[in-house]
Amino acid sequence: MPSFQTTPGTRDILPPQAGRWREFTRIFASVVESAGFECLIPPMFEELGVFQRLGDATDVVTKEMYDFTDKGGRHIALRPEHTASVCRAYAQHRPTPPWKVWYSGSNFRYEKAQAGRYRQFDQVGIEALGADDPQLDVEVIALGWQFYQELGLRDVTLLINSLGDAGDRSRYVQALETYFRSRISELSEEAQQTLERNPLRVLDSKRPQDASVIADAPSISAFLSDDAATHFASVCAGLTALDVPFTVNERLVRGLDYYRRTTFEYIASSLDNAQNAVGGGGRYDGLVEDLGGPATPGIGFALGIDRTLMACDAEDVFACGSPEIDVFIVDTVDGTRATALAHALRQSGFSADRAYEGRSMKSQMKAADRSGAGIAVIIGGSEAEDGTCTVRNLSTSEQITIPVGELQQHLQSTIGPREPRRRSS
Repeated sequence: MPSFQTTPGTRDILPPQAGRWREFTRIFASVVESAGFECLIPPMFEELGVFQRLGDATDVVTKEMYDFTDKGGRHIALRPEHTASVCRAYAQHRPTPPWKVWYSGSNFRYEKAQAGRYRQFDQVGIEALGADDPQLDVEVIALGWQFYQELGLRDVTLLINSLGDAGDRSRYVQALETYFRSRISELSEEAQQTLERNPLRVLDSKRPQDASVIADAPSISAFLSDDAATHFASVCAGLTALDVPFTVNERLVRGLDYYRRTTFEYIASSLDNAQNAVGGGGRYDGLVEDLGGPATPGIGFALGIDRTLMACDAEDVFACGSPEIDVFIVDTVDGTRATALAHALRQSGFSADRAYEGRSMKSQMKAADRSGAGIAVIIGGSEAEDGTCTVRNLSTSEQITIPVGELQQHLQSTIGPREPRRRSS
């Protein structure tokens, strides 16, 4: 028989790590929903053309997408990122602007797997469509910063820049191309290849050979229009007013062609320099229009779950995992009482687990210890006859025997109050 394993670039996220991912998303939702963002769940695959709007000069479009022809003859691509899908949804459904949504889920890119980067990778993010107000930029950036603070991260730096309007960016790209070609022999082979596709992306190179050339490259600030410069100044002032620390980095560019004006990244200094970006985003104009909708400004960000959790590990924060169990039920009679009691406790709001297959008292108590529960409820032969149960504190080994009918009241007083689960009518 064949022995199947995960394919390269993918992996199983097992308990308790999977529980950590769920808590990560729960905290993110709490932060952004406090600012009026609502959850959107876009499809995992779209027509290829949706993602081709990301830009023909990007690696995502040219060599990283998982695309195929389905049984209906449609050219389909697995989602390499969420923004294009969100903008397609806006163009299709025409919600009332400003449209503020958040998402979480997997993306797919065929790229070399490395630490914190997989071919199937998960992100959380937000998009705000329909307003060109710099104060919206401030809100979006500050929410990402707040989320990292909620996780307990402290070694995160916010970098911001402006790529200007479409004309500004075009002039800047031309100036960069002229400059880099004048020093092309000093660039690494990889940077020379990038130059042919997108001169802007040469600024992303972290190779030592390219550092001195990049350091002398033209700066975007010299190419900004008055409107773009004013917009960026308002963003910087707004972040300062909120006490969100940031550094202006004029070498900061984003990897997709749709970005205009404000761009930003969150950098974890606890990670290796080559892989220290844990999230980022920016403002984009024209993407909704390219997807069949009206001209619509937008801004958003995506935060990588893998990289962010690596940063949490490096700082020894956000070390949650498996869900906590309140009670573990040990039934040495026939198991039926454990089934009934576990059901009743769960309906009353307590979390409860149990052993199976009629295992011995010793085996079931070991399972109770492994479960992480604070209390074991034991039903043996004598308890079954008397209608009682023995409640043992697994930390102190103290125990009492009480009527089964008083168990929930006892747990309410020792563990704490719980809200009963709602029953459907």
